[in-house]
Amino acid sequence: MSSNLKNRAENVMPGGVNSPVRAFTSVGGDPIFARGGNGAYLETEDNRPLLDFCMSFGPLILGHAHPTVVEAVQQAAIRGTSYAVTTAAEVEMAEIVCKAFPGMDRIRLVNSGTEACMTAIRLARGATGRTKILKFSGCYHGHADCLLVKAGSGVAGIASASSGGVPDSCAQQTLVARYNRIEDVQNLIDSHGDDLAAIILEPLAGNMGLVAPRDGFLQEVTDQARSCGALVIFDEVITGFRLGFGGYQHLCGIRPDLTTLGKIIGGGMPIGAVGGRAELMERLAPGGDIYQAGTLSGNPVSVAAGLASLRWLGSNNPYPELDRQTGDLVRDICASAKSHGVALQAGRAGSMFSLFFADRPVHDFDEVSATKTKLFPRFFQALLQNGVYLPPSPFETSFVSTAHGEKEMGLARKAFDLALSQLSD
Repeated sequence: MSSNLKNRAENVMPGGVNSPVRAFTSVGGDPIFARGGNGAYLETEDNRPLLDFCMSFGPLILGHAHPTVVEAVQQAAIRGTSYAVTTAAEVEMAEIVCKAFPGMDRIRLVNSGTEACMTAIRLARGATGRTKILKFSGCYHGHADCLLVKAGSGVAGIASASSGGVPDSCAQQTLVARYNRIEDVQNLIDSHGDDLAAIILEPLAGNMGLVAPRDGFLQEVTDQARSCGALVIFDEVITGFRLGFGGYQHLCGIRPDLTTLGKIIGGGMPIGAVGGRAELMERLAPGGDIYQAGTLSGNPVSVAAGLASLRWLGSNNPYPELDRQTGDLVRDICASAKSHGVALQAGRAGSMFSLFFADRPVHDFDEVSATKTKLFPRFFQALLQNGVYLPPSPFETSFVSTAHGEKEMGLARKAFDLALSQLSD
């Protein structure tokens, strides 16, 4: 079944996929094809149930096909799938999100995290009258041209394009620093501070695996931005409503100028958002001079799914239990690795975790890249053979949902232990 679908897909879609990581090029073997999902499990077209720790890269904090979300989607679809007219539900979502993020006075709903980050950058440039953006290697903010960049020849400096189709003139408006290296930020601001519109970063990095900020790093970045008049954009597409009812900014105590969101606020449906202070957000059209629009922005089905998910999270507060479960699982995985003589480091925050094959903690993308990433395909395939699905890349983060009960965690422990024992052979 899968091999036939793979052949058919490759005949009509580039690489046989609609998003590159799904092709399994980082892990080898044939990609899986999903038929459906239920709770903590993904069902393949080959009728295999897989215990899912990818969870659609994070938004499914309630698991697949949660009844409350499904009912909300069904009822919304009955009323209509697109209006291109504002709805009361959009207003309610905006009120909930703004209340959950101190300092967020206004919010604009868009269609994806990529679009949210693109809009935030345009807004920062328009508000400051400056052109350059500073990002961090290993942090991903979507595939807008100015963000598909890699560090240049220096340790930190002007970027070059990391994708075909991105003009050098566009890439050169982006500066790249190493995450957790404030000296990089200081050097770049010394050279380009007068033309720096914004610093954009994941406050808790989740796209090079899970890498936490060093103590004081986020405050130092904020202080450096303020010193030259640049804005601070927190990309909380992954972390928003994942670690608590709000964002990572609650935990670190920093209020950025702009925040981008996605994933969970759509309950598994496509959505994104950018929010911030009123005086910044009011620069967006129609009241301001910075243009952004979208026929499907605030789509009624996506908003219904998101509202159902947010209401459930707000009423049930699953975060302490998710933190406990994930912490117990990661602790046992690390103990298993030690017993099998496998050097393993774990990054974890709440219900998010990553595993690095290394004998010391990692703090930036260079250190992540220096880990034994070549072990990951064997590890991934061993887990897959035993019914556990991780994100198919060593540079992604895994997620636990409220549907992962004690039974599922027990199955996971056995699968992880077996996979690690095979790495020690």
